[in-house]
Amino acid sequence: MFGGLGVPELLIILVVVLLIFGPKNLPKLGSSLGKTVKNIREGMSAGSDAPEPAKMEATDAAADAATAASADTSDEA
Repeated sequence: MFGGLGVPELLIILVVVLLIFGPKNLPKLGSSLGKTVKNIREGMSAGSDAPEPAKMEATDAAADAATAASADTSDEA
C-alpha cells in the first residue's frame, strides 16, 4: 500500500498518534500538515521561476565591478 505498509500497520500508527496528540488536537495537526504541504508545493513551483544561474553570474559580475569602481574612487579622494 504505502511503501510496504499494510492496513494493520497504518491502524497501529493511527492509534499511536491518537494516544499521543489526543482527539481534540488531531484536526489542528491535520490542518497544519496540509498547510505545510501546500506551502512546500508553492515554494517548489516558485523556485522554477527563479532566474537562471548564468543570469545571476552576470548580475554578480556587474555588482563586483560596481563595488570595485566605487572602491577606486574612494581611494582617490
